[in-house]
Amino acid sequence: MTDVFMNPFLVSDADRHDIWTMLVERDIAAFLAADWDMVAGDFIEEGVLGIDAKHSADPDDWRLTFPTLDAYRDAWLAQAKDFQTQKFSEDPRTAIFEATTLRTIEIVGDMALVHKKFDGGISRADGKYDIMNWQTLYHCRRHEGRWKIIGFNGYMPYPVTAENSDKKKD
Repeated sequence: MTDVFMNPFLVSDADRHDIWTMLVERDIAAFLAADWDMVAGDFIEEGVLGIDAKHSADPDDWRLTFPTLDAYRDAWLAQAKDFQTQKFSEDPRTAIFEATTLRTIEIVGDMALVHKKFDGGISRADGKYDIMNWQTLYHCRRHEGRWKIIGFNGYMPYPVTAENSDKKKD
């Protein structure tokens, strides 16, 4: 059985190991603690841009919901604080790690394209099950000796199927 908390990239693959630590381990810990300061340093603030795909495979539906890091921070904190008010019948940290996959990281020079997928969910104390099925493409850059986020396309459907990718044709 694979340890869901273990970084799949060897320490010898330092770039990918560090990116996974930033986008999985640290992101989940910060979200559960609703502590933005834990991840604030993972962004290059000037020029960061976040696209919200709104769970649609059609780019015409995507929106510039996060034109600044402040806009993203505020939405992230609101989600994290709301999450803290909920009661679960399983360990939230384990459920989020089990739903999260980050194995594809393309690095070209000091730039990286990172594919993070959520495919799972979490059981709530009221018997309901919250499904986590989306993916995010992170755009990262090595900055001052470490990897940082310069933008992302988030809340894209996962998996993308022929049914939702052929929704509209021009």
